[in-house]
Amino acid sequence: MPISDSLPRDAQSILELAARSMFALFSSASEGMMLVDRQARVVWINEQYKRFLPALGFEREEDFVGHPVSMVVHNTQMHQVLETGKPILIDLLTNRAGTFVVSRIPLRDAAGQVIGALGIVLFDHAETTLQPLIDKFSLLQRDLDDARRELATQRLQAPGQRQSKYTFASFVGLSPAAVEVKRHARRAALSSSPVLLLGETGTGKELLAHAIHAASSRARGPFISVNIAAVPETLLEAEFFGYAPGAFTGADRKGRDGKFRLADGGTLFLDEIGDMPQALQSKLLRALQEGEIEPLGSNKLLPVNVRVIAATSRDLAGLVRAGTFREDLFYRLNVLPIRVPPLRERRADIAALLEVLGEDVALRSGLPPPELTPEALALLEAQPWPGNIRELRNVLEQAVMRSETARVEAHVFAAVLTESGVQPLQAALRIPPGPEPAASVPPVVRPLSEQIAALEAQAIRDAMLALGGNKVAVAKALGISRATLYARLELSEY
Repeated sequence: MPISDSLPRDAQSILELAARSMFALFSSASEGMMLVDRQARVVWINEQYKRFLPALGFEREEDFVGHPVSMVVHNTQMHQVLETGKPILIDLLTNRAGTFVVSRIPLRDAAGQVIGALGIVLFDHAETTLQPLIDKFSLLQRDLDDARRELATQRLQAPGQRQSKYTFASFVGLSPAAVEVKRHARRAALSSSPVLLLGETGTGKELLAHAIHAASSRARGPFISVNIAAVPETLLEAEFFGYAPGAFTGADRKGRDGKFRLADGGTLFLDEIGDMPQALQSKLLRALQEGEIEPLGSNKLLPVNVRVIAATSRDLAGLVRAGTFREDLFYRLNVLPIRVPPLRERRADIAALLEVLGEDVALRSGLPPPELTPEALALLEAQPWPGNIRELRNVLEQAVMRSETARVEAHVFAAVLTESGVQPLQAALRIPPGPEPAASVPPVVRPLSEQIAALEAQAIRDAMLALGGNKVAVAKALGISRATLYARLELSEY
């Protein structure tokens, strides 16, 4: 029995009046409304909706009204509402007229049967109104696509072939700096030109090199990595270009392929390119320019098809000025330069990085994933991290091994940092102040707005930690909308 049949007459009148008022309100305040009948035919549109007709390809209202909604509005879900009787309260609809935020509500008769549906355009130009949310969704979708592409690539690659280990989904972070570097790296993946990754040690340059390869047209080919700083100078030429049989005393009788030959058809990653000896720089330049190499002890030129990604933590331009790095090689490598930001420029990503690193530490050690207290997280977010993510991981792993429980306190991290020769920045620790001495300096009074913002930041940080970074749960627990939470996370470094 419909609810209206069980209500007193005055209550039923109020309900009917509320229904009419809400209909009138949506009709005037929304960007457009339409009604469809039980057969999913459009029976009415309001004045605001009529302005979409030209973009949908209709000159007259009668060419639109009276026709099946699926024939006049592409990608509509009105038929689904009619079939299930369930509303679709919020949805994104994209068609020839644009992208819209819409609601679809079933209409029932006195017996409770679905007799039609009401469609409401809440916002038009959703790409502008909801741009921050759409951008975040698009970024997550691209990361998911990258992960799927990596799995597909692994299935297609030959057994034993060296391949990339990471995709852009592996580069953790949604801070503006992290988003920007991934944007540049994705564009670089579309090209076959050399890429030069510039950044401090431990920032994730090698991970980005893997990701660029995995997203490129060479993803099915090999990914070969060489750390120039780790190979003795006397062996570098043979490491790069290989050698012919009997090229030198102790050489393999069959000869050996170098990294360029192993990377043929794929990507060669040259880590710490700034440490390359000058004698080898000219041969590398020739290989890049001519696409051919000459193995050590051989007089034959071998063609190679290799895309080079180089990385360095040194100032290559400064090395060129000092005369220790060839200028022509620098310009050959510096076609698509990408600066990878240090951790201190993306502090908003530290909480997410700690979660990922903590899971990896737990997996390797067999211990439960660590849980950081709010004070511990604040302490880690305040440090300058000259070793960047590599240093952060080392400190986390040491603290986890020292902690008596899975909940790691700030003082444990402070001890690890101190023993590593680092003076921990204590400004982030929320330690209740002790009693002031009698002749103390008057405290600095901050504006109320700053104090409120600090308390709000603290509340969000605590909630993010307590709820494992689940933004939906955090917004619900704090009693704010997800849009408000995302805005706070964008503007502040929680």
